[in-house]
Amino acid sequence: MSKTPEYDVAIVGYGPVGAIFANLLANYGLKIAVIERAAAVYDKPRAITLDHEALRVFQAVGLAEVMENAIAPHNGSHYLGVDGEVIKMFDPMPPPYPLGWIPNVTFVQPDAEQALRDKLAGYQGADVFLSATAVALAQDEASVSLQARAESGDAFEIRARYLVGCDGANSFVRKHLGIELEDLAFDEWWMVVDTLTSEPAKRPARAFQYCWPSRPGTFVPGPRNLRRWEIKLLPGEDPEAAGAPDNVLKLLKGFTDTSDLTIWRSAVYRFHALLGQGWRARRVLLMGDAVHQTPPFLGQGLCAGIRDAANLAWKLALVMRGHAGDALLDSYEVERKPHVRSVVASAKEFGKIIGELDPAAAMARDAQLRAELKSGKAQTIRQKFIPDLVGGLIASGAKLAGGLFVQPHVRAADGPLRRLDDLLKPEFAIFAATPAAMSGISEASLSSWRQLGGERVVIAGSGESSNRDGIMTVVENERLFADWMQANAVEAVIVRPDRYVFAGAENPQRLSMLIEQLIQNLHAGP
Repeated sequence: MSKTPEYDVAIVGYGPVGAIFANLLANYGLKIAVIERAAAVYDKPRAITLDHEALRVFQAVGLAEVMENAIAPHNGSHYLGVDGEVIKMFDPMPPPYPLGWIPNVTFVQPDAEQALRDKLAGYQGADVFLSATAVALAQDEASVSLQARAESGDAFEIRARYLVGCDGANSFVRKHLGIELEDLAFDEWWMVVDTLTSEPAKRPARAFQYCWPSRPGTFVPGPRNLRRWEIKLLPGEDPEAAGAPDNVLKLLKGFTDTSDLTIWRSAVYRFHALLGQGWRARRVLLMGDAVHQTPPFLGQGLCAGIRDAANLAWKLALVMRGHAGDALLDSYEVERKPHVRSVVASAKEFGKIIGELDPAAAMARDAQLRAELKSGKAQTIRQKFIPDLVGGLIASGAKLAGGLFVQPHVRAADGPLRRLDDLLKPEFAIFAATPAAMSGISEASLSSWRQLGGERVVIAGSGESSNRDGIMTVVENERLFADWMQANAVEAVIVRPDRYVFAGAENPQRLSMLIEQLIQNLHAGP
């Protein structure tokens, strides 16, 4: 394998995670190849929920306006006990929204995927090979070679510096690498039924979890006229027979009047909780369902894959540019694996609440959850179950390290009110409320910062926007950023390209030290 790679990164799999990842890489100017078995976007919904972090990534690839017009607010969930009364609830997070987006939404997956593909088509450095199957791969110290077969039967080879498997639960890439999946002990058969209603106002605009031992189920209202039910199969029920059209309708009638519904899609799934034991083998990495699978009860399956994409894209870009050592890529697993494990644990917990089949245990569950709800002990904001980063490329022990940076609406010089990220490059950035907070940065640190492509941004509460001496000043229209900084007693924050906080600094001197620490860490790895 002595030939120079034709591509920087090869991506196997062009589902939503692969498509977002491809767009993020193309936005950095990397030359990429995407290999996908299917001929076109799968035309029916699979994932139906996104959170504000995922929407922020859609924004990062230039699809904010598209998503704004495609989503519907997720108005929370009520868990109904054996008697049909509420035993647990999730409410929508109240404004101000910390990341600049509604925290939980529903969407129509085929539309979002098509928008991602249309966006990628605008990049000259992105080649997409549809109806092409990966059949073999090999790697050496400099590149990866992927053998693929087109629908015509013709074989072709793609060579890249790195390869990323985004090829789903049955991942060819993962199997080729021999990476095992750790079983996190959840295994249930459920039917998913997507319907289109002719009477959109007929049902409440919130989700319901039917915690009924006789037949557990879920209702999720999607955008426009999409309505979804998820129905648990009971012990002894044959998954294949359960999916027969007559049976689908019969089960659906147990939850709702079906007279206004047209079934768009029904499928029987085995809901798993699985976690890849390794996420990287030298120049090959795994992402999304290829390396983790979660039950759907927290609405985080696709969101987890989108986080993977956002986490890895900028690291690959820095390594390609020579601004970071290859060991930085090890921080991908260090950061993402514990995060996914935590999210899966919460999803499992909610799945067990919903899916309890023992009537006596269900009655005891109802009494306990109802008491927790009444006493105020129960956590009712879904986003509180999404953790921060606990390791990797963050300044351990520093304030705010590992949390997500807020996204206020701001006004730049002579411009309209916009979400902050729209004014930034996808690079590191230092944010402060005043220029004085950045005054202690040494010349050496400033030079390193510029070399890294880092930005310096002042988010003021009032006054004029400007762009002077390498510092962009914007004005926020509310106090989201100001209050966040004040609450955490920091003067400045160093934020990564994926908008996770590397560190908060209490004073200008500490900021200078943290910049040096970041530069060293980039070259040393996690």
